[in-house]
Amino acid sequence: MTYATVSVSNLKSFFSGGENQRVKLACYLGMERQQATLFVFDEPTTGLHFHDIKTLLKAFNALIDRGHTLVVIEHNMDVIKCADHIIDLGPEGGKDGGMLICEGTPEEVAACKKSYTGQFLKGKLKKSYICDPFPLVK
Repeated sequence: MTYATVSVSNLKSFFSGGENQRVKLACYLGMERQQATLFVFDEPTTGLHFHDIKTLLKAFNALIDRGHTLVVIEHNMDVIKCADHIIDLGPEGGKDGGMLICEGTPEEVAACKKSYTGQFLKGKLKKSYICDPFPLVK
């Protein structure tokens, strides 16, 4: 019988950036590491169904519960509203962006009148419990 093994490092060329990040996250969650680690995720929800986003947030919480720190670059308001701290850069993208507009808790950013993120976040904070991005999804 012939078989082949494929490591995660070999598979990553088949995945998109977001899929690659999620594969690495799954592998890391399977390991028991004692040392606190800083994770940086760039748009990890791209292409995910809201059920999958909820699962991703549970994985993020598992990392946080183990003492790790996460930096998440994201535009999905259902994810942003679950953050402990938000840094809002703008006011636009590209050459018209990159300036600190505001920072703080989701409620503090939602109260910032000059923040586009805050304007959209305000509506999300009113609609559902802040810690559950999709309260109707079981």
